[in-house]
Amino acid sequence: MIERLKKKIDSITQELIEWRRDFHRHPEVAFEEHRTSSVIRKFLEGLSLPVSSSARTGLKGVLEGKSEGKTVALRADMDALPLKEEGEKEYISLNPEASHACAHDGHMAILMGVAKLLSEEKDSFRGRVIFLFQPSEERIPGGAKMMIEEGALKGVQAIFGLHLWQPLPTGSVGIVKGAMMAQPDVFTVKIKGKGGHGSMPHQTVDPILVASHLVINAQSIVSRNIDPLKPGVVSFGTIHGGTIDNIIPNEVSLTGTVRSFHPSVQSLAQKRLKELVEGTAKAFGASSEFAYTCGYPPLINDEKMVEFVKGVTRKTLGKERLVTIDPVMGGEDFSYYLREVPGAFLFFGAGDGMEFPHHHPGFDFDERALPQAVLLMSSLALEFLSRP
Repeated sequence: MIERLKKKIDSITQELIEWRRDFHRHPEVAFEEHRTSSVIRKFLEGLSLPVSSSARTGLKGVLEGKSEGKTVALRADMDALPLKEEGEKEYISLNPEASHACAHDGHMAILMGVAKLLSEEKDSFRGRVIFLFQPSEERIPGGAKMMIEEGALKGVQAIFGLHLWQPLPTGSVGIVKGAMMAQPDVFTVKIKGKGGHGSMPHQTVDPILVASHLVINAQSIVSRNIDPLKPGVVSFGTIHGGTIDNIIPNEVSLTGTVRSFHPSVQSLAQKRLKELVEGTAKAFGASSEFAYTCGYPPLINDEKMVEFVKGVTRKTLGKERLVTIDPVMGGEDFSYYLREVPGAFLFFGAGDGMEFPHHHPGFDFDERALPQAVLLMSSLALEFLSRP
């Protein structure tokens, strides 16, 4: 079976690259994936699969095997980042306000390849394969929760997903038992001062100065408040204030993220951030506003499913492809699926020769990973359906 799958994948490798590059040229951000959804729907219907809409722009395709059996789901995320792409690649984004800087274009191409492959094998397996093309992985509240609420996992007994991962060598597989990815919370801050002329700062309450102290003060949360044996991150992502060099503005706004695995770390970081925002502002005579939004829960892989993924990886790609990795502080709303049914999420290496990391304007990945990932995901589905 594996050799037959490999031959079929070899015949569609160029298509995988073309699909990926088409998505890359036409990126669409969270819940705006209208063209993307249309392309995928047409493709799935061309395979004679029933397709239904879910979570606004998402899709659910269903492939029936030769007879009744178990049901397994495979998921790909669809959204791009609100980021202007840089570089000279021939398939560079045609949308100046978005780019696929996190490999979701590759994830969609992989799942399309799996759908094509398995649809040609439907007379060789029992059961059902659900293909979930999910919108809005990058933006809270995300699309996974909506798809679940709309019945995406009805009857599903296992789910698998992957992320093409630039830090890993191409074709390698990294996976963690239990907690693998963190909870990604978001916070916003507004510092309100008193504006005035830049040459007369004594007549003002400078919100830029307050914001600068806040950014520094907040670093003490991880270094002095959180248990050093429990991971945590507090990062500021944006800071905006002012319009010209000689005017001290009335207010400054900041946004950032908190990453954690443990509820105690998450609650402590939220509490200390609020205290530091209020205290820092008050110390300089300014006022403040603070809002905190809890993100996706930590991604917790099912331990038995991790062993299953490792076994299939050894069988299809070779035991040398399995690499040991640590949990990462990135977030993933695939965590919602894993709260509902057993499953696993893995990193699939695509970093050979790549210079820029995920979420960088120049990000790219090694396309040689695409057919290998199709083989693994197809094998995971077939192997799961064939087991008692």
